[in-house]
Amino acid sequence: MKSFLTAAALACVSTASFADTLTLYTSQPNADAQKTVDAFMAANPGTEVEWVRDGTTKLMARLRAEIEAGNPQPDVLLIADTVTLEGMAQEGLLTAYQSPEATAYDPALYSAAGFYHSTKLITTGIVYNTGVETAPTSWADLNDAALKGQIAMPSPLYSGAALIHLATLTGDKDLGWDYYSDLAANDARAKGGNGGTFKAVAAGEKPY
Repeated sequence: MKSFLTAAALACVSTASFADTLTLYTSQPNADAQKTVDAFMAANPGTEVEWVRDGTTKLMARLRAEIEAGNPQPDVLLIADTVTLEGMAQEGLLTAYQSPEATAYDPALYSAAGFYHSTKLITTGIVYNTGVETAPTSWADLNDAALKGQIAMPSPLYSGAALIHLATLTGDKDLGWDYYSDLAANDARAKGGNGGTFKAVAAGEKPY
């Protein structure tokens, strides 16, 4: 079964002041974000971290509005893809940081100028409830009429990973935008983030 990888990445906004309180915008799940914040504060006593968690696409819409108003709030971004951060770097919206630990990693995993550093790989693929009779083996299988109305998927308007996934599939010569049109015709509905999709499948609400 084919899957795609994109990197969740960390970056510093160019207006970051690094005072006693840092503001983090993150698309990590709440539990993971809390662990990240707790570990940072334990390693940096005296620094408090305030954080806002949402899907990458929604976080970026919020940040863009703040930038337009001249009042961006986050000091640090921990979001789902390097494509967004590369665009921000080209606009001069990120602060470069040359990490002394970067040499231990593949240069493909971080910005050579130090604008962002990848933190993990996000795998996108097909999941299904173990109670189903038919397991899909390709993306095209999700357009089988027998699966109509049984498919859950995260929304590219909310999830950065889902947005990168959409860009990948629509750029595939054998799939393209027709694939998403066919999904819509098969009553697949994009809603919310990745966590909600997994829960819907695990509960059997949407088997695929």
